[in-house]
Amino acid sequence: MKEFGWSSDSDDVEMLMSRNCPRVVNESIEDETVDDQCDANAGNGLNMIDGVNLGDVDGVNFISTSSSGPFDPFIGKEFDEVEDAQAFYKAYARRKGFAIRTNHTQLSRGDKKLIGVHYVCTREGFRRESLKQKERQILEPAETKIGCKATMCIRKEEERWVVCKFVAQHNHELLTPKSTSMLRGHRGVTRVQKNLILTLNESGVPMRKIMSVLSKEAGGDFNIGCIGKDVENYLGNKRKKLFEEGDAQRLYAYFLERQCKEPGFVYSMQVDENGCMGSCFWADARSRSAYQYFGDVVTFDATYLTNVYKMPFVPFSGVNHHHQTIMFGCALLVNETAESYIWLLRTWQEAMLGRAPSTIITDDDKAMAKAIAEVLPNTTHRLCLWHILQKFSEHLAHVYNKFPEFQKEFHHCIHETVTSDEFEEEWVSIVVKYGLVGNDWLQNLYNRREKWVPAYLRTTFCAGMSTTQRSESMNKFFKDYVRASTMVSDFVHQYEKALDARYFKEKEKDVRTKSTRPVLKTCWEIEEEAAKVYTRKSFNIFQDELFNCQRYKATKVHQEGESKTYEVAPRGNDKRIYYVSLDCIEAKAICICHMFEFLGIMCRHILCVFMKKNNLDCLPHHYVLERWTINAKSRAICDIPNSEGHVSTQEDPTIRKSRLMMQFYDIAELGSQSRFKMDHLSLALDKVHKELLLMGNVEEQNFEVGDMSRNDSPMLRSQVISNFSQTIQDPQRVPTKGRPKSLRAKNPRETQSVKKRRCSICKIEGHTKNNCPSLGNFGNVNENTLQGVDNSQEK
Repeated sequence: MKEFGWSSDSDDVEMLMSRNCPRVVNESIEDETVDDQCDANAGNGLNMIDGVNLGDVDGVNFISTSSSGPFDPFIGKEFDEVEDAQAFYKAYARRKGFAIRTNHTQLSRGDKKLIGVHYVCTREGFRRESLKQKERQILEPAETKIGCKATMCIRKEEERWVVCKFVAQHNHELLTPKSTSMLRGHRGVTRVQKNLILTLNESGVPMRKIMSVLSKEAGGDFNIGCIGKDVENYLGNKRKKLFEEGDAQRLYAYFLERQCKEPGFVYSMQVDENGCMGSCFWADARSRSAYQYFGDVVTFDATYLTNVYKMPFVPFSGVNHHHQTIMFGCALLVNETAESYIWLLRTWQEAMLGRAPSTIITDDDKAMAKAIAEVLPNTTHRLCLWHILQKFSEHLAHVYNKFPEFQKEFHHCIHETVTSDEFEEEWVSIVVKYGLVGNDWLQNLYNRREKWVPAYLRTTFCAGMSTTQRSESMNKFFKDYVRASTMVSDFVHQYEKALDARYFKEKEKDVRTKSTRPVLKTCWEIEEEAAKVYTRKSFNIFQDELFNCQRYKATKVHQEGESKTYEVAPRGNDKRIYYVSLDCIEAKAICICHMFEFLGIMCRHILCVFMKKNNLDCLPHHYVLERWTINAKSRAICDIPNSEGHVSTQEDPTIRKSRLMMQFYDIAELGSQSRFKMDHLSLALDKVHKELLLMGNVEEQNFEVGDMSRNDSPMLRSQVISNFSQTIQDPQRVPTKGRPKSLRAKNPRETQSVKKRRCSICKIEGHTKNNCPSLGNFGNVNENTLQGVDNSQEK
């Protein structure tokens, strides 16, 4: 049974304008059955017109030779095509306040061609008894069919379609034309709306805001032509089609296509014995080049879930010369075992041209530690301080609750101690004072103190990082682009958008640094020289240290040859004393705070000693790290082609479309000023549209998808999976119910159950004494309350 349908009234208008308007003929119909139906309907006066001047229907003027009026159906009304008849009846239904559907069609016996269509009100008929008796897990939907007899039948005679039956009466209340737009038969998502919805959805815009944008563009909620459920169904159908195509296969196709466009793009994907996708890693040319400049310190965190398969997202991140978080590639892991991390680290290191970082910061995970020790034996492994401190309140909860001052003393021991000796002294004091000598967990953590205590981390360059906050900040950043229901094939596109946004921010900082000059706070030449060398953020840090060095006083306390030791003390109430060792020959100084060793910028204590020695006329070159300078990325990376990534040109279809849209927007603004201008513009656009369709594809693009010859270098071949002989299957999907769970894999302390409050009167959990049921009937406590009291006393 064949049916016809359109998504909205705008389609009806386009279709009606492309054909001649229907006309009425007074010829008799040869079929006796049809004549009887027509006479019966005419006798009942069903072809009468309301007598109201309806004007234009959806912007289209209908012309008819009948004196009955052109806007209501009547028997004998003629149409060129069956689509014209449906659009006409649909427009009529919208004005009257109901919706229509195709009830059945009639085919010829010989060639099976369509010769008749029966349109009815959507409330025609009744719900089947079998559906009423069906057991449902959800609430049974309300009935819509109540036996309405309103109908319009058309029949083909020669080359025309003629109305042979028309019933106008309804057995239900009709809606207003404004409310009719919310009926299912008049709702639909237009092609223009679909493009806008996809763009907003890919950008992470929630459904309520998508509907707000559609309402703004349409001029009101009633003019949208669809409701939120229609948009959800459209996106759901798109996702269903993507799943049918294969999520993993689409991801693999994206990797192949991306590498054709960008030779510097690398990837690796694991496939199990069943052909299902396993862990995968990818990095573009920009990330690989950034690692060559700023890959001395790397953090990565595997506690972020970003896809429907609950595969952990593992970003490799670092810090650029503007102190911004940058990406060095990322991966989706099928599990968090040591074997998966070993594969990931080896694949990542090979993509980064075999260079290992000097320092890597992770959370306290045994599988990670094992993989790093095997793959990166010469890399200093540091643990995230934040994750370590979160565990203290879990394992030492009894101490926190019993001794309120413990938290303050413990914080001072971890964060305020400068040297390892100071830390050791305060640690022993705390352990003895609070009876933690025999705590095995605390002792195990103490044995690994070199990996997480700041006093031990100061002598190792970490670019100012002691935690995986860079990875976590990227996780927070990615929340604007992905959700828990994101498929992996969609995630790579969102990841690319997020990466583009990050690099755009970096370009903004580059322009700001090179096009402006900072305001100097001192008269020393070292500050002026630093402003020319450092990026703006790095200079601000140096300037702050230089300005505050005036608050300190340096006193020489020891000298051995050309090596001198200075005591640097503050002039205010702060009694902290720092010691600086100075080599007068090489003009090198070491402070016990080790700010330069940890961050790469001179501290105020060293600058105070230089001020005493009158050595602030120039910036020593050995105190300037290239990674913090304006020219940090001036060195060319020859082994990575196209390091700037894909740059859109004027020949890019997206750029051409954007330029045309901006031009059309100005034209549409002028055309909407009056009806005359709108009609003139509509005719002109229709003419141009037909001309463009006739032009066809004049210019053929000679793009060879299978040309992979440029990726045959040894550097890239190891990262590229060859074409699989079989289709890659999706990884196992983890179904969820209700609201999507948090993307962050939370610490156990964050998910621990909260103890219920107990009433102090009846001793029952779930309420307090202020709303205790026993207070409502004082002196006559009900049996349930007494039962609860007895039970609580027995316990």
